[in-house]
Amino acid sequence: MLRGRENRSSRPSKPSPLGVSAGAAGLAPGEVNVAVFAPGADALDIHFEDADGRWASALLPELTDGVHHGIVRGLLPGSRYALWPHGEALPDGGAGQLLLDPYGRAIDDDGGIFRSVHLDAGFDWAGDTPPDVPWRDTVVYECHVKGQTKLHPQIPEELRGTYAGLAHPVMLEYFKNLGITSVQLLPVHFHIDEPHLQELGLSNYWGYNTLGFFAPHARYATRAARAAGPKAVQDEFKSMVKSLHEAGLEVILDVVYNHTAEGGKHQQTYSFRGLGDETYYRHDGHGNYLDTTGCGNTLDLNEPQVLALVLDSLRYWVQEFHIDGFRFDLAVSLCRDQDGHFNPRHPFLRATAEDPTLSRVKLISEPWDVAPGGWQTGNFPAGWADWNDRFRDTVRDFWLGDQHAISQGMPGGSVARLASRLAGSADVFAGSGRSSLASVNFITAHDGFTLADLTSYDRKHNEDNGEENRDGTNHNRSYNHGVEGPTGDAAVLDARARSARNLMATLLLSLGVPMITAGDELGKTQHGNNNAYCQDNELSWLNWVLDDRQEQMFKITRRLLRIRQSFLTSQPRSYPTREQSSYLLWFNEAGEPMTQEQWTDPGSRTVQLLMGSPDGVIDGLVVINGRCEPRKITMPSAGALKDFGILDGNNRMFELVLTTSKLDDQRRGAKVRSGEREIIGADALSVYRAWLPGEN
Repeated sequence: MLRGRENRSSRPSKPSPLGVSAGAAGLAPGEVNVAVFAPGADALDIHFEDADGRWASALLPELTDGVHHGIVRGLLPGSRYALWPHGEALPDGGAGQLLLDPYGRAIDDDGGIFRSVHLDAGFDWAGDTPPDVPWRDTVVYECHVKGQTKLHPQIPEELRGTYAGLAHPVMLEYFKNLGITSVQLLPVHFHIDEPHLQELGLSNYWGYNTLGFFAPHARYATRAARAAGPKAVQDEFKSMVKSLHEAGLEVILDVVYNHTAEGGKHQQTYSFRGLGDETYYRHDGHGNYLDTTGCGNTLDLNEPQVLALVLDSLRYWVQEFHIDGFRFDLAVSLCRDQDGHFNPRHPFLRATAEDPTLSRVKLISEPWDVAPGGWQTGNFPAGWADWNDRFRDTVRDFWLGDQHAISQGMPGGSVARLASRLAGSADVFAGSGRSSLASVNFITAHDGFTLADLTSYDRKHNEDNGEENRDGTNHNRSYNHGVEGPTGDAAVLDARARSARNLMATLLLSLGVPMITAGDELGKTQHGNNNAYCQDNELSWLNWVLDDRQEQMFKITRRLLRIRQSFLTSQPRSYPTREQSSYLLWFNEAGEPMTQEQWTDPGSRTVQLLMGSPDGVIDGLVVINGRCEPRKITMPSAGALKDFGILDGNNRMFELVLTTSKLDDQRRGAKVRSGEREIIGADALSVYRAWLPGEN
């Protein structure tokens, strides 16, 4: 890049909106208003390509509250541009890395040198309608744009691993057939690879290293779109959203506003550090970065302009890309006050609640970070849902850790903790005034073992990550069922498959909002790697060539989702958030109400849960047997039901609709009356449809 001729207007400009804006009143054709918050610069130049492809520069002559602004001629849609402090020597004579516009709508990567790109945002959204799925009906499916379709044999090769591939009819039909409602995409903001990964020849596959909060990641677009330019990339992304909406599917973005790709103080400066390091990032009293993210820096949302940056970015993705919600990575870091403490009334949380655009979309927190006081599950305010790690840990403990202990002759844990998770984790969320619908339940996520690997490995196997297996957590609450990794032992494989079914069934039948990690419904393995963030290869991508066991895992997941949907459809719309319109009734093996002694007995591992509503059409009965042998139980008796004062005393009919015991599942459709005996398979979960004779 060479410094070109001065090319700016002498007429007054405006300090807002930030970034490059065209078409405002008072602007002549070919003129744009440029505004950049750069409190660390005394004066700021913009360098850009003009209509002839030559580089020009202009001083942004006006300064308002840290915002440098001016009217610039010749910066046309599609042109690259960058920023640099006025009067300072350009790196490599202008060929090096200058400063990106924090509000840049696209980023061009020229061999590792990044420039912002000015774009025209126009797109034909005609007919697009947000699905607006109620929280109680929501089933989140966490997936990766590239990994979801990269190996799919029925999607054209040129579309695999792209935005267009995710929107292909084959994939849309798959999502609908499975029964999920909301596709949650791992980060699609423009991101880059950390230096240590580049040295190892690896890349940041997950994408939690954001460089541009307004720019879609270009490498997820098709080759044709990339060749056509940033506008085509943006349009491909928007077309993906529109197609998913047409299929009735929401699009939720995993977003990373807690830190930026600039890393620590001594890493490459790309934007924020050069524009105003002291303002954009958190610092201690000695001027060092306060790192609550483990990534080298932390954005400071206590600063009004930094908070505005995040809010403007969120609104942009809703208004321009029609995004339906966001999952916030390390959300606690966004909500720490000036003293570093989490504040549930932080300006960021209050702003999202008051904003007419953001308050109507789904807001999901990852409610922790890596600093002291970082665990805040259940403490976010109304309007938010939290990833429920208590659910994850308790369910893993019951179905895996306890089973492992029992296999070694040791006692397992009581069913009481699992019951709390089935019932919506009121012990976690009631204190914040929220219902079970604030609990995003999950067994796995992108970070950690897959569901299949939870049942196949006792230890992590991350050697391929280049860190001698030091990375990733060592506490996985997993159980390999006696053999580490692959095996041909049919008995071990059967036990693993049953455990996977138990985990998936518990996830999809519990109160709250379930999140499935892509591939768990297909028995996806990462061969024991529980930190595959840098594995952009077949280890992470979904394999669509399935064996019989994987096919069965898909089918039972689909059945569970249909059971969940059918049950919810049969309840009033207020279910389960209002006590008068919902109930949870607990029974022991004898079909009688659970006693306090049974709840506290550490050996109590069998329970029956009847859930439904006085105004509902059907009830659901979930029976859990966490023992290693089949159990004879009595279905809830007419007298016991009547004692609760909710149901009448007539005999009820229970129809078996699913059991995770493969042998017993052959009895599907069998009907048992209340008070009659039934057998529940060892280490299994069974689901019954319950109704009064004569109702249907």
